[in-house]
Amino acid sequence: MPENTMAHDQTPHPDRRAQLRRSALEYHEFPKPGKLAIAATKQMLNQHDLALAYTPGVAAPCEEIAKDPNAAFRYTSRGNLVGVVTNGTAVLGLGDIGPLASKPVMEGKAVLFKKFSGIDVFDIEINEKDPEKLVEIIASLEPTFGGINLEDIKAPDCFYIERKLRERMRIPVFHDDQHGTAITVGAAILNGLKVAGKDPARVKLVTSGAGAAALACLGLLVKLGIARQNIWVTDLAGVVYQGRSELMDDDKIVFAQKTSARTLDEVIEGADVFLGLSAGGVLQPDMVRKMAARPLIFALANPNPEIQPEAVKAVRDDAIMATGRSDYPNQVNNVLCFPYIFRGALDSGATTITPEMEIAAVHAIAELAQAEQSEVVAAAYAGEALAFGPEYLIPKPFDPRLMMMIAPAVARAAADSGVALRPIADMDAYRDHLQTFVYASGTMMKPIFMAAKSAAKKRVAYAEGEEERVLRAAQIVVDERIARPTLIGRPAIIARRIEKFGLRLQEGRDYDVVNVENDHRYRLFWQTYHRMTERKGVTVSIAKIEMRRRLTLIGAMLLHQGEVDGLIVGTWGHTAHHLNYIEPVIGKRAGVNNFACMNGLLLPERQVFLVDTHVNYDPSAGQLAEITVLAAEEMMRFGIRPKAALLSHSNFGSSNQPSAVKMRQALELLRAQAPWLEVDGEMHGDVALDGKARAATMPHSELLGDANLLVLPNIDAANISYNLLKTAAGGNIAIGPVLLGAARPVHILTASTTVRRIVNMTALTVADANAARQ
Repeated sequence: MPENTMAHDQTPHPDRRAQLRRSALEYHEFPKPGKLAIAATKQMLNQHDLALAYTPGVAAPCEEIAKDPNAAFRYTSRGNLVGVVTNGTAVLGLGDIGPLASKPVMEGKAVLFKKFSGIDVFDIEINEKDPEKLVEIIASLEPTFGGINLEDIKAPDCFYIERKLRERMRIPVFHDDQHGTAITVGAAILNGLKVAGKDPARVKLVTSGAGAAALACLGLLVKLGIARQNIWVTDLAGVVYQGRSELMDDDKIVFAQKTSARTLDEVIEGADVFLGLSAGGVLQPDMVRKMAARPLIFALANPNPEIQPEAVKAVRDDAIMATGRSDYPNQVNNVLCFPYIFRGALDSGATTITPEMEIAAVHAIAELAQAEQSEVVAAAYAGEALAFGPEYLIPKPFDPRLMMMIAPAVARAAADSGVALRPIADMDAYRDHLQTFVYASGTMMKPIFMAAKSAAKKRVAYAEGEEERVLRAAQIVVDERIARPTLIGRPAIIARRIEKFGLRLQEGRDYDVVNVENDHRYRLFWQTYHRMTERKGVTVSIAKIEMRRRLTLIGAMLLHQGEVDGLIVGTWGHTAHHLNYIEPVIGKRAGVNNFACMNGLLLPERQVFLVDTHVNYDPSAGQLAEITVLAAEEMMRFGIRPKAALLSHSNFGSSNQPSAVKMRQALELLRAQAPWLEVDGEMHGDVALDGKARAATMPHSELLGDANLLVLPNIDAANISYNLLKTAAGGNIAIGPVLLGAARPVHILTASTTVRRIVNMTALTVADANAARQ
């Protein structure tokens, strides 16, 4: 191998290196040491809970498992628990640093499992280098785990250890350094060859490095269609050739070539693909010059690649480059696959991970890179070009769709391979379940999506049709067949932005446009608006001007005229601004006197809705009663039985201040007007959310259990409570605002709304439209 002549140039500046080191040490030390903690999933509040969790109650699940070992997946966490196991002999970039020093890496791996796939992990660092003994130790842990992820074990020991464990254990065993790298590399190379216009069966591939990762990559690439006879391997001793004895083993010898070439420089000529999993600087610019047209150069050594992308670009402007680093395009990162492979394997009860499961993951990753980017990816990598091509061969790690693509593909392959003990019968239902890992709002929104998709497709207008979040949401709405979007804006701008964001929407086929600069309905719309508002100070001239520039007004008129079935507004501005146009054109529902806004929050272990968060500044008792009924009726659309609590600083008559009296009066009105509603008040917030505490304070309360509809005395209390709960406990995940009381399906969002929230509110708008026609 050539000397690492470029290593000095590739090393980060000393100041930056020192700053990164200091920040990393602080990150690991504060606010508490390490990156992991254990959290209980069951309450332990009293003696009864203790009796269930431990003696004598714990005997019941123990007896069931003794009778049927598979019952462990019902009564314990085993089915969602992976062991990340190492002996610290080959820690990435650090070498044989031992098991204790490797613990931060293993904790980091555990965090990735939890973050990306919801899988729990125990990291296990074992002080044992003897492969036979290590196999015995790990195999003995089988009753604890649903799967084993081997990590940072040196080659060739890792090959032997994984092979023996797979023979002995009836749970998935996966050496991520081998197979995780191979799967990600396989997806990237397939897509790279597609971009370059080359046939995998005809390309010449040269590797630098013949360790665990490299050999696993080559083995999988052969299964993906690259001819074994076209693969050339080099390592510290040079070319792997037939008859060589130095540094050879059974896994490497299968790639030995009959050749007189002995160096990387000799075999690189005419290569279509360079795959580097070795050391920084081994690939020189002169070697790159010798490669075939449109070469793929995968320099994956970390932290310093085999050649810097800048050095490649200086000699070859047609090369397609990938590295293992996040500061260059096409980062090959194992996190793209291992969390989701284990998710699919665990959920299907796979006893092992088969080559078919790995190949399914490869194709799922490759296909996702060719789709348009999600809003999460666009936000996380702002400013980067994220359209499929030379600089975007594989998805980004934060793409939320990785879960929905890879896990089902792996689970299906496990069933097809005959290794799934619990094959997934309803794959659509499984994908819906996976969405709850990715989008926490998925569980609450499921009944709404089902209602939206079950009826004829509805037309939903988006007032801010040029906005990026709206366009990304429209793509999802079209893909999921929720509605047909009508985008209000300038057609050319909309089309350009769709192309810029890499979306697949086409005007006429997927969506309609209301051209704000030239629409044939303009005269009809301003005249209709003028007739509606001429006695409210709106002159002909104002009506003409407003109908040209007020997007919400245009959307409201579309809805009024029956051109669309629902309307979404509010990605900018505030609620009162949009209501100025919605109220005179759309109006209130028959029998309703007030608009109001309700927001839903997904808090730990509970769902709560709050009113009125955005409209009524200081509602009267009568207004509060009406708003509470409207909110309760809307909750039932979500399949949730409302339990309403009227909140106050007063707790069941402890104060006679006006706000407390108002809440009492609202309760009297509700009991008269809505006897079907389970409601009580006035009460403190903690008593509302804790049914047991309320039963102790007010044993005769008609509200049983924890409240899920919180009615607050004014907009300050409601809006402040909503935003505090959303930020401090709700992970910034919300449903709404849901506009209550409108005559037609229309909802006003907030400026902080996300793409997923726009999709959710579109489904709710469609469900509203369907219900209105029944």
